[in-house]
Amino acid sequence: MANHKSAIKRARQSEERRIRNRARKTRMKNVIKSVQEALASNSRELALEKLKEAIAVIDKTAAKGVIHKNNASRKISRLSRKVNALAS
Repeated sequence: MANHKSAIKRARQSEERRIRNRARKTRMKNVIKSVQEALASNSRELALEKLKEAIAVIDKTAAKGVIHKNNASRKISRLSRKVNALAS
């Protein structure tokens, strides 16, 4: 454990950020899962609605620095391709 006052504060901040980032990442995974469930049910309207929500959450997660912007872009692209394939 840290001994200096500044190191103690830094450890506390890191723990708070870790918890916050984990929550954001879990939220992102859950919305991705909801899109996949909508795809499995073959409901085009529901899939489009869930995709729109997922894109917003994924972009926000990347903007906060929890995941890399290219990772977010790749996730959005793959989900969009699946939803568009269902539409056609």
